[in-house]
Amino acid sequence: MNRKTLLATAALALAPLTAFAQSKELVLYCSVGEEWCRAQSEAFTRETGINVLMTRKSSGETFAQIKAEEGQPRGDVWWGGTGDPHLQAAQEGLTEEYRSPMLAEVQDWALRQAETSGFKTVGIYAGALGFGYNSTMVTENAPACWADLLDPRFADDIQVANPNSSGTSYTMLATMVQLMGEDEAFAYLAKLHANISQYTKSGSAPIRAAATGESAIGIVFMHDAVAQTVEGAPIVTVAPCEGTGYEVGSMSLIKGGPNPEAAKVWYDWALSAAAQEIGATAKSFQVPSNKNAATPPEAPKLADVKLIDYDFAKFGSSEVRTALLARWDAEIGVLGK
Repeated sequence: MNRKTLLATAALALAPLTAFAQSKELVLYCSVGEEWCRAQSEAFTRETGINVLMTRKSSGETFAQIKAEEGQPRGDVWWGGTGDPHLQAAQEGLTEEYRSPMLAEVQDWALRQAETSGFKTVGIYAGALGFGYNSTMVTENAPACWADLLDPRFADDIQVANPNSSGTSYTMLATMVQLMGEDEAFAYLAKLHANISQYTKSGSAPIRAAATGESAIGIVFMHDAVAQTVEGAPIVTVAPCEGTGYEVGSMSLIKGGPNPEAAKVWYDWALSAAAQEIGATAKSFQVPSNKNAATPPEAPKLADVKLIDYDFAKFGSSEVRTALLARWDAEIGVLGK
C-alpha cells in the first residue's frame, strides 16, 4: 500500500468524527520530545481544523497531573511516554476504554498493550533502553554492559533521570529488578549512585548532557542517543550486554475530558501510518506501531538488541509501581545529589 493510498484510507476512517468535531479544540498532554509534540500538534490542526492546546511534560509528571485532576480533568488525551504509567492510570480509572477502528493496523506489541489495559491505552511506538557515551571523553575500554557503569573512573560522570518524573528512568528501575531481582537491583543502583552527577527531571536530558560534554554517559532510551549522533554529537549508543528492557510508548483518553469527540479524532489519527511517520521528521527515531508506517532507518533495530521479557502488566500496576518508587526514594533518592 503506497503513502497516497494510506492517507486516503486514514482520511476516510476519520471523516465522520472529524466533521463532528470540526472547529472544536483539543487539550493534549504530550510526553515525547518538545519538537515532536509541536510537529504532531500542528499536523493534526492542519488536517482536521481542531485547535490543539498542548502541554509537554515527562511521563511521571503527566501521570501526577492527571491524578491530581481526577474528577475535574482539564486534558483530553495523553499522548506518548512510557507505557507503565499509562497502565497505572488505566488501573486507577483515570483513563477511558476506547476501541479505535485503527487497531487492526497496529503491531502485536501495541495491541497487547491495549488488551492488558482493557483497551484504555494503546501502543504508538517502541524503543529499547540503553545508554550513550561521549567518545571524546571515553576513549578506551568503552562500557558495553550495565556492570561497566560501576567503574570508579566514571565517578560523578553519569546522568540518569529520576524515576518519579521520568518514564525512561522508571523503565530502567523495572528493568534492573527483572534482570537481577529486587534486592540486587537496589544494591546495584546504590553503587551506581557514586557515579551519578545528577538525577534529571527529563528522561532524555542525560544524553543531551553527554553530547555537550557536561557528563560522559547518559542512561536513556537508545533512540534518544541515536538522535544526538544524527545531530553531529560524538555519541556512541550501547545496548547493554546483560540484556535490557524496552518501552511501549502509549496513548490514552483521559476520563471525563472536556472534548471527548475531538479526543477520539486525535486517537484514530495518531494510530495512522501517516501520523506516526511525523516522528522521524522531528528527529525522533522510535519504532512506530502502525504496521504500514515506515520505520526510520536511524532507529535501533530491536531484533539486534538482547531484550528481556518485560512484564508490562506487573510493572505498570499501581501496587508495584508505587512500591518501587517509594523504595527508590527511601534508598536512593535520600542519598541526594
